[in-house]
Amino acid sequence: MSLLRVSNLSMSFGGVKAVDDVSFDVKPGEMLALIGPNGAGKSTCFNIVNGQLRPTRGSVMLDGHELVGMRPRDIWRRGVGRTFQVAATFNSMTVLENVQMALMSREKRLYGVWKRAASYFADEALTLLDQVGMAAHAQRACSVLAYGDVKRVEMAIALANRPKLLLMDEPTAGMAPQERTELMALTKRIATERNIGVLFTEHSMDVVFSSADGIIVLARGRLIAQGSADAIRNDANVQAVYFGTGKTFQAHAALSRDGDAPQTEPRV
Repeated sequence: MSLLRVSNLSMSFGGVKAVDDVSFDVKPGEMLALIGPNGAGKSTCFNIVNGQLRPTRGSVMLDGHELVGMRPRDIWRRGVGRTFQVAATFNSMTVLENVQMALMSREKRLYGVWKRAASYFADEALTLLDQVGMAAHAQRACSVLAYGDVKRVEMAIALANRPKLLLMDEPTAGMAPQERTELMALTKRIATERNIGVLFTEHSMDVVFSSADGIIVLARGRLIAQGSADAIRNDANVQAVYFGTGKTFQAHAALSRDGDAPQTEPRV
C-alpha cells in the first residue's frame, strides 16, 4: 500500500524540462532516497511534492488525496513534515519554545503579545524532544547548540504536526560522520515506530546506501533507475551518469556497504 504516489510528474521552465515524466511511490515506514547529479531535477521534484512548485503535468497523491494545487501550509496540515538543508529554527528562542511554536501552529492557535504562551503544549514539546534526545537541552537557546543538535530540534519540530510523510532535504549536510550516522539512525527508528514514510535527498553516498530502503535516481529530469541499494550499485546507467566508467562509484559503494566509507565522498 502506497502512502505517497507520484505519477507522471513533469515540470518545465520555458523550454527546459526540469522533471520529465517521473513516477514513484513511498510506503508507510519506508525511507526512500532521491539522488542524482547536479541539475538532475531532485530539488524541483522535491518542491513539487511540498507544494512550493506546481507541476506542468502529473499527480501527487497522499493517502488518496491530491496535493497538486494545494498551498504548502495546507499540505503541511494534511500530514507532510519537512526538514531543510540549512536547519530552520528560531535561534533566539529556547529549544522548548521552538517546538511549542510548531505545536501551536498545528492547533491553529494565535496568542497576543499580552498573553504568556510559555506553558502551552510544554509537556508535549518535552515528549517530542525526549524522542530525539534533546529533552536535557530544552531550556537552552538554539543559537548555542552544536549543528547536529540543531538538526535534532528541527526533527522534533517536523514531528510536531504528527506527519504521515517526512521530506528531508539533505539532512546530513554540514554534519560530522558520527552525527550523520546518529541522525539517520534516529530517523529510521522514528519512521518505523510511527509508520512514517520518508523521502530524502542526499549527496553523501554512504548515508544513502546505509539508510535507504529504496533509491530512485534522476538524471536530466528523468528517472533512470530505482530499486534497492544493491540494484543501484550495480546499475550500469547509474555508474555511467555519475562517474563515466563507474569504477569510482563501485569502489565507494562497496566500502559503504562494508561500513568503511572513504574520506572523500563523491558529490551527486
